[in-house]
Amino acid sequence: MTNIFQQNHPKGLYLLFFVEMWERFSFYGMRALLVLYMVKELMYSSQHAGNIYGLYTGMVYLTPLLGGYLADRYIGQRRCITTGAVCMSIGLFLLAFGPKSLFLLSLFFMITANGFFKSNISSVLGLLYGNDNNKKDSAFTIFYMGINLGAFLSPLICGSLAAKYGFNWGFAAAGVGMLIGLFTYKIFENRLLGNNGLIPSYKNIQNDKDIFKNEQNSNSKLISLVILMLFTIPFWICFEQAGSSLTLFAEYQINRNIMGYEIPTGYFQSLNPFFIITIAPIASAFWLWLKNRNKEPSSVEKFAIALLLMTISYIILIFAGNLASVNKISPLWLILVYFIMTISELCLSPIGLSLVSKLAPKRFLSLMMGCWFLTCFIGDTLSGFWGGKYGTISAAELFMPLALISFISFLLLLLFIPKLNKTLKL
Repeated sequence: MTNIFQQNHPKGLYLLFFVEMWERFSFYGMRALLVLYMVKELMYSSQHAGNIYGLYTGMVYLTPLLGGYLADRYIGQRRCITTGAVCMSIGLFLLAFGPKSLFLLSLFFMITANGFFKSNISSVLGLLYGNDNNKKDSAFTIFYMGINLGAFLSPLICGSLAAKYGFNWGFAAAGVGMLIGLFTYKIFENRLLGNNGLIPSYKNIQNDKDIFKNEQNSNSKLISLVILMLFTIPFWICFEQAGSSLTLFAEYQINRNIMGYEIPTGYFQSLNPFFIITIAPIASAFWLWLKNRNKEPSSVEKFAIALLLMTISYIILIFAGNLASVNKISPLWLILVYFIMTISELCLSPIGLSLVSKLAPKRFLSLMMGCWFLTCFIGDTLSGFWGGKYGTISAAELFMPLALISFISFLLLLLFIPKLNKTLKL
């Protein structure tokens, strides 16, 4: 942990860490309850709930394209962040206290919120560091820990409230979390972020002809970056099963009764962020240890490692699914799977965010961040569609294609590594 925190980071990093933590608290608190709410309260079938979940989680990663474009061209990242936080609060409180007939409207507000918020807060973080690429990897690792601290706490708090008092209390707690983040951001943004993100990036770059000319000559890196992004789609298809099929797997096929206490299903959603928080500093130190010995894998090679680890996690799930077809199985199976998935995520997600901030032309930085999240949209939408098949086929049959998708993607990426390493070298 010393390696990533002792680098004289700007104080604005910790404001963005805190705000993102509460935004992710609200998002993951709601996400942990969403499928169960649709199945148990709205009486949707698993297939229908899975489709809506996939479309929702996909759309929250599609709209950052629009939010990034508006930020870069017209209103700046900072105003987009505020707009997103307000929309998220409205959507969550509407979900908590509004009539069930407005369920889809509440999802619309939260989709809009992510569009304004998601890509722009990452872009402001990149702008804080300018061209100091040496600190960006550690900055995004710290930032990613904030994401997962919120994601760890929210299923525990929101899940407990929902289990004891009803779903509306869980959704309301998520809304309160977003309000805390919004108020903190508005109090400290001018003091800690300076002018970063206030003026649309495109207008700033137009005034600097040398930067504009240099960025026009970076097409090969941009194309390679887009190719690498495409390999994240199969990763997200597999990873986002956590909110759909793996949640239902935990609900119906995991023995959650421990010494007379039944573990709420939502608690399993805290495993991944818990592992992120505990493993991220170790991973950062490990990469630095390899770097000092000139053995650190490139960003592309880390992506390949992520896909291989995802394959392993689904091979384990295939065995677990076969066992669960006879009797409910130990929660240790899911704990192991989430542990491996977390290491896989650390090899891809924060690395990718940092890579975009380093290589994307500044005149459309937020738009390129939106493109990164576009791959999440495609992956999450397909993930929800496939996860909705839970209950219509066996768990082993559900998990087998996911293992194949990630493994084939791993093999294909191996073929691209030499070329991508050459063009993406910083």
